[in-house]
Amino acid sequence: MADVDVDLFVIGGGSGGVRAARIAADYGAKVIVAEEYRMGGTCVIRGCVPKKLMVYASHVHQELQDAAGFGWTIPSAEFDWPTFISRKDKEIARLEAAYTTNVEKSGAKVIKARAVFEDAHALRLSTGERVTAKYILIATGGAPNHGTAIPGVEHVISSNEVFHLPQQPRSIVIQGGGYIALEFACIFAGLGSTVTVVYRGDNILRGFDEDVRNHVRAEMERAGITIVTGCTVSKVDKHGEGFDAHLSNGSKLSADQVMFAIGRYPNVTNLGLEKAKVETSSRDGSIVVDGFSQSSVPHIYAVGDVTNRVNLTPVAIREGHAFADTVFGNRPVRVDHSDIPTAVFTQPEVGTVGLTEAQARATFTHVDIYKADFKPLKATISGSTSRVMMKLIVDGLSDRILGCHIVGPDAGELIQVIGIAVKMKATKADFDATIAVHPTAAEELVTMRKPSVRYVREAAE
Repeated sequence: MADVDVDLFVIGGGSGGVRAARIAADYGAKVIVAEEYRMGGTCVIRGCVPKKLMVYASHVHQELQDAAGFGWTIPSAEFDWPTFISRKDKEIARLEAAYTTNVEKSGAKVIKARAVFEDAHALRLSTGERVTAKYILIATGGAPNHGTAIPGVEHVISSNEVFHLPQQPRSIVIQGGGYIALEFACIFAGLGSTVTVVYRGDNILRGFDEDVRNHVRAEMERAGITIVTGCTVSKVDKHGEGFDAHLSNGSKLSADQVMFAIGRYPNVTNLGLEKAKVETSSRDGSIVVDGFSQSSVPHIYAVGDVTNRVNLTPVAIREGHAFADTVFGNRPVRVDHSDIPTAVFTQPEVGTVGLTEAQARATFTHVDIYKADFKPLKATISGSTSRVMMKLIVDGLSDRILGCHIVGPDAGELIQVIGIAVKMKATKADFDATIAVHPTAAEELVTMRKPSVRYVREAAE
């Protein structure tokens, strides 16, 4: 197409959009990235990175408790929320600047403005400028969703606001049973807040392996977190400096803060997609794309959470890179969304890759389960009551590892490595042939010899 301003216009300066812009620029494309808020997107600014820093801060409490069992006498310690928030903000600002610098070093241009479609090739910026592009990539991510409006919902914070609270709440009610809700529940509990989790389902972490769900819940409750399932927050009243959360079961919870983490929706509001005739899902508004991230309009693509495929930062990065390779590198790349390792930074941590037991049994006729539940070495003299759970799910016919689920310290680090083995279609025999690293918790992964249970499903006649 002739007479356009740029080869590629990227809407959104998050991880997926930035990767696509940099790779496309490396291929020689003229690229503009428009970001209306802060470069880095949800993950860097108000997601994975600041949340993980909060996780680290909250771990110190348990480390101090464990220290006594190892002979340490440590004076009473106090946590200062403003000091931590200030240090966290400084690091996020550094990362934001790095994202901008790296994009500009690649040759792409960054514009701090909102961009909306005027037509399929033209975008209007909030600065008033109009830009035309040969290709357009939508990488606007997702946003918190409070669900159906309830009385007093204006008093509720989301995962966006939680990073900027002026002071630590002494008590907090968190509605939600997914990883965001539970991670923040553990963070605040670790920092000394009284935490209550309210979830509409019968158990937390829907979609995860049942043993993982049960183990995490038991450990969280053992740590003093109250988990109320089978109900929702139906109303929130403000009283003085605090709030009353009224539950659907008729009870009431008083707290300094009420937070909802009940889901996120694709960030497509007022983007002008209808003017570009880009198809969106009637279910959630996500942009409908094919295996190459191409939308219903051939020159318009979308990556990351706005497509609501697998909403993880590394997935968005891979999709953005694949898009640039496909469109500007003349090297078609289709992203494989199977067997993606994932971590949940609850306390204890969760690492998971591949199929759950239920998924495996629904797909394969012969399934072997290997499971270990044990007290780690550190807990033997620290006085901690926490336990580690490790689980391997194996195809009983081919011996291939179908899934691995870990709950315990450094589960996220472990599952990254196990993910390679699962992706390579390693077998249980491969695990058995690997000599253990001793003494570690991870050695259980290669020393579980006998199945805990074997399932055989007869073929339908």
